[in-house]
Amino acid sequence: MSAENQRDKNRKKAANARGRASERSEPPTRPPRRTHILVIGGGLAGLAAAIRFRREGWSDFLVLERGHEVGGTWRDNTYPGAACDVPSHLYSYSFALNPGWSRSFSGQAEIQDYLIQVARRYRLRDHHVFDCEVLSAKWVEEHTHWEVETSQGAFVTDILVGGFGALCEPSQPDIPGIGDFAGHVFHSARWDHDADLAGKRVAVVGTGASAIQIVPAIASSVAELQVYQRTAAWVLPRMDRRYSRIERLACRYVPGYQRLVRSGIYWAHEAQAIALAKHPVLMKPVGLLARARMRREIPDPQLRRRLTPDYGIGCKRILLSNTYHRTFRQDHVELVTAGISEVREKSVVTDDGAEREVDAIVLATGFHVTDSPTYRKLFGKDGRSLGDVFDEVGRQCYKGTAIANFPNMFLLVGPNTGLGHNSMIFMIESQVNYLADAVATMKRRNLRSVEVRAQAQENFSSALQRKLSRTIWNVGGCASWYLDKHGANTTMWPGFSYEFRRITRTFDIDAYHVSTGGPR
Repeated sequence: MSAENQRDKNRKKAANARGRASERSEPPTRPPRRTHILVIGGGLAGLAAAIRFRREGWSDFLVLERGHEVGGTWRDNTYPGAACDVPSHLYSYSFALNPGWSRSFSGQAEIQDYLIQVARRYRLRDHHVFDCEVLSAKWVEEHTHWEVETSQGAFVTDILVGGFGALCEPSQPDIPGIGDFAGHVFHSARWDHDADLAGKRVAVVGTGASAIQIVPAIASSVAELQVYQRTAAWVLPRMDRRYSRIERLACRYVPGYQRLVRSGIYWAHEAQAIALAKHPVLMKPVGLLARARMRREIPDPQLRRRLTPDYGIGCKRILLSNTYHRTFRQDHVELVTAGISEVREKSVVTDDGAEREVDAIVLATGFHVTDSPTYRKLFGKDGRSLGDVFDEVGRQCYKGTAIANFPNMFLLVGPNTGLGHNSMIFMIESQVNYLADAVATMKRRNLRSVEVRAQAQENFSSALQRKLSRTIWNVGGCASWYLDKHGANTTMWPGFSYEFRRITRTFDIDAYHVSTGGPR
């Protein structure tokens, strides 16, 4: 196929995709569907909330999922080598342990299968509306409810739960000319499985958590691999291995064994918060060990220098891999550290004037974490979107869950709930505890609405920022995706995860404005 025909094909595909999106954006005209609780997102957080509702005996809830299946990021990220960097026994719900994990760090397919099985076990599929994209959600003060417009019609709900997560909206780089590239271009989170990369010249843009899994996974099959690095990453060994049959049998049949293993892994990882969040100086020996490992894996001193970060280890996300650095020892793999100035029909041009021919471009460029597009779809009681509020004052949030001006709305995996040392599922379950107690409190006290007090939110956020100022994420000398547009770290939790569990154990109604009358 000629380059011109390929470009036409790409443009037609894009036009068809836009047409389908346009069709989805026109909601059918039918009466709004009413429910007591509406959850946006059927990933790890949304599923955890839905399961808790079922366990509490509440049935009047729905989960809106824009995809065709549960799973969220584990449904969408199907790139070669996709796997979790949290040990398997920690990366599961505490109430639904999986004795069948095949290895210590599970792959994407295994995690996705686990989530599907959990959804089936708790009979949640009837509570999901799949292929349903949320277009807007507006709080109506007069009726004390949320009105939600979606690609499948309108919904009205008393309580809105944001379970859309932080790693769901791919960040697409604005590179001049990339729209005219004749070959395949796709983001790692939207992997094009119709694109056969075998024997091709492939450019991978980015060197983050996805890229270090993709690069070793495709290196052996491509003819040429160019890795475009903006910032070097700290990489530590991935202690991955297959579980023996005896270990799996013990997890399944020996009472308490799997929970004991899980507890040991949890506390071993929890101890890492001492260095990351409490005493960053303790990260220096870890950096020395990482450097020593690089010397063993990368004999070429010039290449090693280009792969060595210029900031303290832990400031950005620490990546785990046993094969990433060694991949660059192969003759057909090239590390490119000059910035990309433009993309041409068949090549990538860098700031130093070099032009490299490529057949496909993989964008491993991360996600919209602090600037999620979903924020622009949520409108509070004064008519401003959550995105507008965050633009003005930063991503302030009370306990990562509640936001002033947005009554009866609870975020899961909200601002400052991220971890650099342990499992996010622990944080999700903590927030779900808080959410469930909030709903129970509203039912018990016959409340129509709860809205966190602005002063309580401000005090909580200020205290967090003071703690964060002493963490490795703030003193490590890097600019990371943990920071919002105001330069504040609104992503990470500055302490032990059990501290977060403690402050979210019960709903503290004194921090909220309330209105009485009970939900309809």
